Amino acid sequence: MGETGGVVGSIEPGREAFARQAWADAYRLLAGGEAQEGEDLERLAVAAHLVGEDDESARAWEQAHHAHVRRGDRERAARCAFWLALGLLLRGDVAQGGGWLTRAERLVADDTRESVAAGLIRVPMVLEALEGGDAKRAYELAGEVVDLARRLGDPDLLALAVLGRGQASLALGETGRGLKLLDEVMVSVTTGEVAPIPAGIVYCAVIEACMDVFDLRRAAEWTEALHGWCAAQPDLVPYSGQCLVHRSQVLQAHGSWSDAAAEAEQARRRLSDPIHPAVGLAFYQQGELHRLRGEHAAAEQAYRAASRHGREPAPGFALLRLAEGNVEAAVVAIRRMVDESRGRLARPTMLAAAVEVLLAAGDVGAARAAADELGDIAGRIDVPLLHAVSQCATGTVLLAEGDVAAALTALRRADQGWRSLGMPFDAARARVQLAGAYRALGDHDAADLELDAARAVFEQLDAAPELARLAQVTGAATARPTALTGRECEVLKLVAAGKSNRQIAADLVISEHTVARHLQNIFAKLGLSSRAAATGYAYEHGLA
Repeated sequence: MGETGGVVGSIEPGREAFARQAWADAYRLLAGGEAQEGEDLERLAVAAHLVGEDDESARAWEQAHHAHVRRGDRERAARCAFWLALGLLLRGDVAQGGGWLTRAERLVADDTRESVAAGLIRVPMVLEALEGGDAKRAYELAGEVVDLARRLGDPDLLALAVLGRGQASLALGETGRGLKLLDEVMVSVTTGEVAPIPAGIVYCAVIEACMDVFDLRRAAEWTEALHGWCAAQPDLVPYSGQCLVHRSQVLQAHGSWSDAAAEAEQARRRLSDPIHPAVGLAFYQQGELHRLRGEHAAAEQAYRAASRHGREPAPGFALLRLAEGNVEAAVVAIRRMVDESRGRLARPTMLAAAVEVLLAAGDVGAARAAADELGDIAGRIDVPLLHAVSQCATGTVLLAEGDVAAALTALRRADQGWRSLGMPFDAARARVQLAGAYRALGDHDAADLELDAARAVFEQLDAAPELARLAQVTGAATARPTALTGRECEVLKLVAAGKSNRQIAADLVISEHTVARHLQNIFAKLGLSSRAAATGYAYEHGLA
């Protein structure tokens, strides 16, 4: 590289540590060795980024850029400008990041030769097209970069381009093709072909994409691979934190809630010092775990922290309000969230929560619309988890509508789907709904078996809210129909017929407010918590 003898002697240990992927040592030694050559400054920039020293990384990229400019290597200078720009953009420094990206574009604009830098500066164009909703354009742009990367034989550029093409395919609704592309890029990462920074970007983006399209099996597999990658490089900060959040989500789904909580807390600590953009995701995950265990105050605190760090606490916050008994607030929140999620991959999650909230509010028609849309999305995306979510939502709505036979079919499919995916909590919730359907048919033994199985899961997970609901359901079985007034029995019959509060008010020539008051009394007297449970009770006691 043309260094003087003194520089070689002081910088070589840093180079060796970098080659070993001992990032903390590499950062310390390269910074202490006063790196001056462009290649050493690049190593310093990478090491600083990987140990979470973002300001030092930006400074080193800038110095490396200038070193390459002085040497007349415009292409290498443009690469440094790109990585500096990308780091700034990911931190939210849009103006500075845009400025450096423009500088990178200018450096390669007059060069007629194909170069890696020319490909790199097109990657943000792919992301911009995706964020702007033009997935077709993003797919085309990414394809052009793929072709360039293959001609140049650059694995880093190829990985980013294939990633972009996979993400664009998912956004276009071409789930199968998109997932195949993501698998392809992950092979290049797991075999060590890709440098640490783009490898980390790919890992996190692929796992996030798998979670977005509800492909839990793929997410679990790649999360475990990412965990191993991070474990082999214990100094990593930017990716290990996000890795832990995704691991927590997978562990939660598989019923390991204590381990999930530990991973989420470790992620929060790592992403909080210094503050990383993904810290909001860690706070949201903590909120979800607190909510599921009935720790409402802690859940709200975590959701609010997530919001402060840029993560919309949806749909968790609405479900928290529902768990607290504030149905009106839950309805207002979920309707807004559903409206704002149009066209986004997060929409199925919002729709599933909307079904639960709207049924609790007695708006069976709106719940039906949400379940139907969820079914349409499940048909398009076609992954097992989303089919289970859809079947469970549909079965719950059918039960509220009084179509017990159809509800049983959908709920059995949901239960089978959850169990095949190894998701005990969701399967247990489906079994509670199955119990309601069996009771509606008068098969109390089958209902008791389902409730016993669900109770065992909830006790193991310490799912206090679900255990409380279960107590209400089982208590309802021993309540006497004579506890209700004649008018309350009339209201209950119409609820079991699938009628809304407005329809009941019209049939009985009373106000909707009066109907709501009767329902509150019915729920309180019978120990019920939902219209679905009331429907099951009505069938069980011959009131429907």
